[in-house]
Amino acid sequence: MWVSAPACRATREHAGVTARIPVPPWLDSTPFSLADGRAAGLGDERMRGRDLVRPFRGVRVVASATPDLELRCRAYCVRMRSCEVFSHRTAGALHGLPIRPRDDGRLDVAAFEPHGVPRASGVRGHRVRHCDIRAELVRGLQMVSAVDAWCQLAAELGHRDLVVLGDALVRRSSPIATMDVLAAAVGRRGARRGFRRLVHALRAVRARTDSPAETLLRLDLVEYGLPEPEINVDILDRHGRRIAIGDLVYRDYRVIVEYDGEHHRTDRRQYARDVDRLDDLAREGWRVIRFNAEHVGVRRRERLMRVHEALVAAGWRPGAA
Repeated sequence: MWVSAPACRATREHAGVTARIPVPPWLDSTPFSLADGRAAGLGDERMRGRDLVRPFRGVRVVASATPDLELRCRAYCVRMRSCEVFSHRTAGALHGLPIRPRDDGRLDVAAFEPHGVPRASGVRGHRVRHCDIRAELVRGLQMVSAVDAWCQLAAELGHRDLVVLGDALVRRSSPIATMDVLAAAVGRRGARRGFRRLVHALRAVRARTDSPAETLLRLDLVEYGLPEPEINVDILDRHGRRIAIGDLVYRDYRVIVEYDGEHHRTDRRQYARDVDRLDDLAREGWRVIRFNAEHVGVRRRERLMRVHEALVAAGWRPGAA
């Protein structure tokens, strides 16, 4: 969220008497300090122009720049102390984890002890110890590691959100961490706020997932009283040829539960592959039950009941190991 710089009062520029001094191209696409602006020939009055915004005190950005999270962080870096790092939600989002930045637009910034908590408009300040976290430089931004951001968020997120983030850290494609790394990070948290919640979430985290929707579906299956499925399993035909990768698989009962993202509907090639794959699975005796974004509330429970019925039909009994 950008804050407009104070407008000039009845200046010659606004009256159209003189042309506005252009912002030099090397400052046009990046946040800059007042000192950098002066060095580039921009006076204090010019830096109060309406084509510049003030994200933080002493910082300017051209108003046409898109105020996404990374640009706002780069704007704060102009005044960031060497003892500070981005943390919590901000760090998690910068690392690409499935978490939104804060709704109020504030950035999470932490200072290492014994330095004081960061205090600035647009910032939510924290304080951390060197022994608790690892700092990393990502795309030129100093932040806590993705795993440490997950641990920090245990103080404010619920169980399911923590499991979604944990799964994302050990995902199938380009994992950020391993289960051992997660366990070690949780162990370092000690008795800090959110520790019990973090331990509980770690027990439910599983490697090799593909998406938050897949994680939430797995949690729904277990909470519904069904056995926990295997994740992203190779399905072979009678000749040993792989015919599919099942999202959530009950191997002993030949039941597959899948979550279909939007691309399964909009991508024609994906749709054609799905048709062939489902036919191959049916020929090999697999039952496939599919979920999508429309399956919420009552419709979600109805689909879960179908999974229950399919497992019972294949020989599973509630309470069985």
